[in-house]
Amino acid sequence: MAQSLKISAAPRAAKGSSSSRKLRRTGWFPGVVYGAGKTNQMVQVNEREFRKTLHGHSSEHVLLDLAVEGREAVKVLLQDVQHNALTGAITHADFHEISMTEKIRVEIKVHLVGVPVGVSQGGGVLEHLLREVEVECLPGDLMEAIDVDVSALTVGQNLTVADIKLDPAKYAIISDGDLAVAMVASPTVEEEKTADAATGAAEPEVIKEKKPEAEAAGDKKAAGGDKKPAAGGDKAKAK
Repeated sequence: MAQSLKISAAPRAAKGSSSSRKLRRTGWFPGVVYGAGKTNQMVQVNEREFRKTLHGHSSEHVLLDLAVEGREAVKVLLQDVQHNALTGAITHADFHEISMTEKIRVEIKVHLVGVPVGVSQGGGVLEHLLREVEVECLPGDLMEAIDVDVSALTVGQNLTVADIKLDPAKYAIISDGDLAVAMVASPTVEEEKTADAATGAAEPEVIKEKKPEAEAAGDKKAAGGDKKPAAGGDKAKAK
């Protein structure tokens, strides 16, 4: 069951990137509230209070009771949150006003549970291929994440969207059922690296053989390295 959080906002009159930059420097960020058959309303939200409210939630797609000054609180789905790529600061947010009696479509995170036997016993590698699944449900049944058990996966086996089990009375999965959510890949690359390392270690090291001292001395004499000057040579030069 989705938990509804409370957040406040103020109306925003100024438009354009220049006014938005000035607003962000004050610790607030711009947003918009929209809904079917309703006029879009520009708002501004305090970033510190916003982050505090959403602290501990793994998904940004959460239900909120949004109270804009001068209006009664309305149920909204936090549809999209944009961040500065360098600083991580929130730059904009979209709030979708909804009815608790009308179904909505939303992407829900997929959380893998368990250790596949193909990893623990087969040495395979678990690959998480699909991070979110589109689901249709009532706002009150919205989940932050879908737990998917992958413990039975063997090497080379995958798990698809069609394998995800949800209560059909509450949820309709919109994503293609053939899409792979997770799989256990064969450890081929790791085996090749291990084989290459073993081959390199098995090659003998080439060490030049040191010649015996007697043989080395003979080579030196043959090259004339031990020649002594002729006797009386220095005397002949002195005369």
